[in-house]
Amino acid sequence: METKHTDLCEIECVEQEKVERVQNELTAIPVSPIAQWFKILGDETRLKIAYSLAEAKELCVCDVAYATGCSIATASHHLRTLKKAGLAKYRKEGKRAFYSLDDAHVTIILELSKTHAQHVARSEADN
Repeated sequence: METKHTDLCEIECVEQEKVERVQNELTAIPVSPIAQWFKILGDETRLKIAYSLAEAKELCVCDVAYATGCSIATASHHLRTLKKAGLAKYRKEGKRAFYSLDDAHVTIILELSKTHAQHVARSEADN
């Protein structure tokens, strides 16, 4: 038996002006680095580390490891990945390395993501 998809258009109708406007906007968006950032943040450990940095504003590598439940070596590796991607920055103070999120934009992305996940969870609970 054939399944009918109700989430598809039943006729093909293209609003050319709207499509061209969107295509023009898409050419101005640096899609590749944005996709890379989302790919990097798609790792649960790195995402926990990013949220930890957002919450604390700045943490040393050891604090990140303990806060997220990973080894110091794992935390260090993930922090370097976040730094290389431009999502985090670090500074040395004596023998300690402190990391923070690169800027407010990263914090905003994380906060919006958390808010959206909570919204989706509430919507699913209501259904």
